[in-house]
Amino acid sequence: MIKIAVDAMGGDNAPAEIVKGAVEAVNERTDIHVFLTGKEDVVKQELKKHTYKEDQITVVNASEVIETGEPPVNAIRKKKDSSIVVGMNLVKSGEADGFVSAGSSGAILVGGQVIVGRIKGVERPPLAPLIPTETGVSLLIDCGANVDARPSHLVQFAQMGSLYMEHVVGIKNPRVAIVNIGLEEEKGNALVKETFPLLRECPGINFIGSIEAREIPHGGADVIVCEAFVGNVILKLYEGVGATMLSMVKKGLMSDLRSKIGALLIKPALKRTMKSFDASQYGGAPLLGLKGLVVKTHGSSKANEVKNSIIQCISFKEQAIGEKIGERLGKKENMNAQEA
Repeated sequence: MIKIAVDAMGGDNAPAEIVKGAVEAVNERTDIHVFLTGKEDVVKQELKKHTYKEDQITVVNASEVIETGEPPVNAIRKKKDSSIVVGMNLVKSGEADGFVSAGSSGAILVGGQVIVGRIKGVERPPLAPLIPTETGVSLLIDCGANVDARPSHLVQFAQMGSLYMEHVVGIKNPRVAIVNIGLEEEKGNALVKETFPLLRECPGINFIGSIEAREIPHGGADVIVCEAFVGNVILKLYEGVGATMLSMVKKGLMSDLRSKIGALLIKPALKRTMKSFDASQYGGAPLLGLKGLVVKTHGSSKANEVKNSIIQCISFKEQAIGEKIGERLGKKENMNAQEA
C-alpha cells in the first residue's frame, strides 16, 4: 500500500477542501493510505462530514501552521510541529512515500531540500507541473524553485523531465526544448546560449532545440526547459489567459437570445474542451530530485486537485521515478569524480 502525507492546513481552502480531496482519493483507490497532518481536533471534525474507510486515513497532529508570508527558512527551522514539517518528516522517516501540500511555496521548497533531502547527484530540485496543450500535456520545468539557475541545472531539468514524461505520463522519447525568444541557436540570453550546446550533446534526451512561448500551447515539445523566473511567468500567463478566455466566451454566449440558443447547441463540446484545459485534473507540481516525493498544489486548490495530486503520487511511486533519477544523475556524478 502506498502511503501519502497530506498537509491538511495548507492553502486558501484548508482544511475543508483538503480533507474532502483526501477522502475522494481513498474512496477512489483502495491501495493508498493518507496521513492528514494538522490540528487534530479541526481535521477530525472535518472528517466527520464524509463517508470513507477509516483504516485508510490517519490524522497526525501538528499544532502549528506555516503562513504564506513567513520567511521560509525561519519557519521550517522554528515551527517543528507545523503541518508541513510533520508531513515531510513522515517522508524522511519512510513512514510515507510522498507529501502533498497547498501551503507556503517557499516553506515547501526549503523543507523539501532540508528535511527530505536531495538525491545524490541532483544539483537543484525543480518544480515541474504538467500543463494542458492542444495535443495533450507538456511538462514545464522549472516553474518556481530556481530563479538563478546555471546551465548544468537546466541540463539536469531536461534529464529529470524526460524520465518523468516517459515513465509517468507514458510518452516515449519525449521531445525536449528550451524556452527562447527565437528558434536560432545564437539567440537568447547568456544562460540559454550556454545551455543550448550542452542539451544538444546530452545523451539520453531527445533535444529538438528552442521553443518560442507561442508554440507551447500547441504542444511544440513534451518537456519545456527554463529557469524558474521564466517558467513562473509562463505558468501564470497560461492560467490568466485561460480564465480570461473562458470569461469572454461565457459573456459572448450570453450576449443575446440567438447566442444563448447557440450556446445550448455547443454546450457539450464546449464542456469537453474546457475540461481538457483544466490543469487541476493533472494534480500539482512535483519537486523532482528529492529522496521522497513532494508535490506542491495551487494555494487555491479545491478537492479535485488535491485528490489528483494524491493519485499522481501513486504513479510516481509505482514507476520508481526517484530511483531512476538517482541512477541517471548519480551515475554522472560518479563518472565526474573518477575523471577528477
